[in-house]
Parts: sequence; structure tokens; C-alpha cells
Amino acid sequence: MTRIDAKFAALNAEGKKAFVAYIMAGDPDYDTSLEVLKGLPAAGVDIIELGQPFTDPMADGPTIQLAGQRALEAGQTLQKTLDMAAEFRKTDDTTPIVMMGYYNPIFNRGVDQFLADCKEVGIDGLIVVDLPPEEDDELCIPAQKAGLNFIRLATPTTDDARLPTVLQNTSGFVYYVSITGITGAAAAEATDVAPEVARIKAQTDLPVIVGFGIRSPETSQSIASVADGCVVGSAIVGELASGKPVSEVLAFVKSLADGAHRA
Repeated sequence: MTRIDAKFAALNAEGKKAFVAYIMAGDPDYDTSLEVLKGLPAAGVDIIELGQPFTDPMADGPTIQLAGQRALEAGQTLQKTLDMAAEFRKTDDTTPIVMMGYYNPIFNRGVDQFLADCKEVGIDGLIVVDLPPEEDDELCIPAQKAGLNFIRLATPTTDDARLPTVLQNTSGFVYYVSITGITGAAAAEATDVAPEVARIKAQTDLPVIVGFGIRSPETSQSIASVADGCVVGSAIVGELASGKPVSEVLAFVKSLADGAHRA
């Protein structure tokens, strides 16, 4: 059982929905993002998505793209992202960390080395958005064998013919993208999301977490109420980008987490 599996089991026992927060590693700089990372659990975050900056983030909207650009310009590397996870683990051995990004930096490091490094620093799962199920032998299967969850995205365009392929080697949870488009684009609507979550849950026992288009405690609550939890990324990254102090960013995160936990 991974930390992700254990977290969902604990939440289920409490009758609570999960709140997942995304931040970009190294944005706006290493020290600030590490401070935010360390503060997320106390702000109510159940699972952390730690973004690995990449030069060509095709699934991400302007907010996340700019965060990646700032991080790269500040000197963030894959090694520094792993270092952040290792620092976090010195004081927190229970909160799951999912590394989210693209395959190029992983390929460059070497899959076996990357997976060994992830295990060593306490990464629990991976979301690699540009590796489809047809490429599972490349990273997904080796990751699962190494004891890491490999989390796949399903979208409004993932029809019933495609869904079983998407779910086949997915573990940890299914990330349902609530809108058709990039991160931070449109607003998520619970009435649209609910039937899609039900459709996915009819084909898997995995938790279904909904992301994209969630910017307020109210939306966090409404989306979490029709799923197993929700993810917020762009809204949190935007708070950091505006130059607010870490304490204010974490207060905003707590308001979102409280919304999801009320669901």
C-alpha cells in the first residue's frame, strides 16, 4: 500500500473527501516553493502534486506555463525537485507527493535512475501527461513495479471505448479533467462533472479526483461533493504569482481545503 492508498483509506474511514493541491517546484524560487510545500499539510492538503517545470508544457494554461518559466529561470532542475521532496520528508512522512510533469526530463535522466531517485526521496506517484497508455512499457509499468502509483487523466472526450484503456494500468486515483481545454481556462460545474464521475466509477474501484477550473472554496465544495475529492492548481499558483506572502497563499489553500472537506 502506497501513501496515496493509505490516505484514501483514512479519508474514507472519516467520511471525508480529498483535497489535492498543485504547486510548481521552484516557483518563484527554490526557497519560497519549499516553504509553501512544507506548509501545505497544515493548510489541510491531503495529497500534494509537485509540478516539475518543463519548457513545453502543452497541457497547461498560461498560469502554470509562466510558473514553469519562472522556476526554470530561477534555476530549478529535476534534481532540485527531488531535493525538495527529500527536504519535505524530513518532517512529514505521511502526506503523499505526486510528481506531475512531462516525460522529457525523466527520459533524459533515465527511467531506472529516476524511479530509484523517486523512491529514495519519498515520491509516491507520477502524473506524466504526454505518455499515453500505448506507451505504458516506457514508464508506467516500471513505475508500478518500483512501488509508485501511476495516475492517469480522463477527460470529457475520453469516451466509453477509450476509457478501459486509460484505466488499465492506472493506480492511486483517476484524475478527471473537468473541462475540455487547458488548465485555468473555464470554470468547473458540478452538474457537468457528476455524470462523468459516475461513468468512470462504474468501470473502476479507484477514487476519482476532479481538477481544472476550481478557484474558490464554494467550487471546491461543490465539485468534491460529486467526486472523491478535487484538485486545485492554477488558482494557488496565481496567488503566488501575485507576490503574496507565503502565509496568505497558505491561508487561501486552507479555504479551498475546508471547502472540499465540507463536501
